[in-house]
Amino acid sequence: MSEDAFETTELKEKLEEATEHAIEAAAHHSRWVVYLSFTTALVAVFAAIGALESGSYANEALLQKNEAVLAQSKASDQWAYYQAKSVKSTIYTTQAAASKSSDPALAAKAQQEAERYATEEAEISKVAKDLEKEAHDETELSVHSLDHHHRFAYAVTMFQVSIALAAVAALSRQKAIWLVGLMISIIGIVYFVDGFWLFF
Repeated sequence: MSEDAFETTELKEKLEEATEHAIEAAAHHSRWVVYLSFTTALVAVFAAIGALESGSYANEALLQKNEAVLAQSKASDQWAYYQAKSVKSTIYTTQAAASKSSDPALAAKAQQEAERYATEEAEISKVAKDLEKEAHDETELSVHSLDHHHRFAYAVTMFQVSIALAAVAALSRQKAIWLVGLMISIIGIVYFVDGFWLFF
């Protein structure tokens, strides 16, 4: 066998070996790209759900805050009405006391009016206190809804960063960037789960 034939055979073997390594590397690389694509799609689904929940809780918080403001406004109106009744009750009480000796019939009528206004005051006061409690409760619900909203907003932010890192990893073919993105998406999942139950 000549030296040229030996070199050609050796070169052919090395070429076949290099081709096998290239095929294995391509198969391994294509598996990694499939994993990267799958995890990115999964993170995108979580991001979409988180964004929907975040917006829903933000809207709910706004509605609850509006209800609180409305209830507080009604309570303020009731307290103003209470003050008006209180002034009238005081006027009639004073009139009853002043006319007690000079005109007992007028004093009795004024006392009766004073008592009627005092009864109305008590009813109005109860309504005003109930409205204030409603305003307080709605404000607390609004704060609670905002807490949910913030958790989901944090989750969406983490998911978006993870998706961006996955895109960079796909372009640069660097698994380390993809793994960092996955770690960030895990933080996003923690916020996502916390958005439903507010553990933290």
